[in-house]
Amino acid sequence: MRYFVTGTAGFIGFHLARHLLGEGHSVTGFDGMTPYYDVALKQSRHALLQRYGAFRFHIGQLEDMDALRRAADLAKPDVIVHLAAQAGVRYSIDNPRSYTDSNLVGSFNVLELARDLKPRHLLLASTSSVYGANDTTPFVETDQTDWPLTFYAATKKAVEAMSHSYSHLFQIPTTSFRFFTVYGPWGRPDMALFKFVDAIENGRPIEIYGEGAMRRDFTYVDDLVEAIVRLIGCAPVSGQPVSGPDVIDTLSPVAPWRVVNIGGGQPVELLSFIETIENCLAKRAIRKSLPMQSGDMSVTYADPRLLQALTGFRPETSVEDGVAAFVRWYLQERPARPTIAA
Repeated sequence: MRYFVTGTAGFIGFHLARHLLGEGHSVTGFDGMTPYYDVALKQSRHALLQRYGAFRFHIGQLEDMDALRRAADLAKPDVIVHLAAQAGVRYSIDNPRSYTDSNLVGSFNVLELARDLKPRHLLLASTSSVYGANDTTPFVETDQTDWPLTFYAATKKAVEAMSHSYSHLFQIPTTSFRFFTVYGPWGRPDMALFKFVDAIENGRPIEIYGEGAMRRDFTYVDDLVEAIVRLIGCAPVSGQPVSGPDVIDTLSPVAPWRVVNIGGGQPVELLSFIETIENCLAKRAIRKSLPMQSGDMSVTYADPRLLQALTGFRPETSVEDGVAAFVRWYLQERPARPTIAA
């Protein structure tokens, strides 16, 4: 099949594109190569993808509709997977406009593409951050999501709503998936695992917010990709909800649209996560405790029953195995140390 994937130079887009190419599919990537973190890491990811003859890529901003349309028209995709976005929960506090441009305007442009190209399936990345102030765990897709704690989460919630309207109006089969703390090799340097490993390995203190009591449903990137690939074959069909024990399908009553959690449902306390990193590096961290940051959620914890009912799969890679894989990549394979842009 032919895929059009936005964000192929990013962490998750790279892994998904490599998986699809390895299965013999054609992938056209679109990425802005923005300097939120060192572009060298993005270029290194794309260099690996370019080893596949069926990979083509275009550099451009999501907000540039003409560039996006040219790339998609050449791709003639059967499936569109929209992963590109301005990432980062904390960065959205200081730079909200970049989230408006990329996540709102850019995603609108992708929806317009889907309206014209009519793919078999449109899949869009959302986030567990949309659950915001909801304090009932595990998070079920039907839970309250009207209280986002950051502008990043608000933009992702908005894209979910925008995609539903397009799915209803233009009958576009659409799945929006909510990621839960994805980690693994080739991860972003602004994410906790990369920051902790880099600091511990180089003898710098690590900053631990909320006394390390936060819990996260860590999802290894290979599990995430497997879930996405399986969901690609589960395009929503109006009037055909999935059934299963204690499963509530989010299939819309008026559109071929649903939202799905991608997480294993096994939250891990931050201090335990740090101890796992220390064990993998055989080094102790210099710890600096700080208060909880504005916008942070105390726990993210997925109910994976809908994902499992749809695909027969749920993420199960242990934190011990996942962190060990990242540490091996960091010590042996990573390119020159990337840095976060100011």
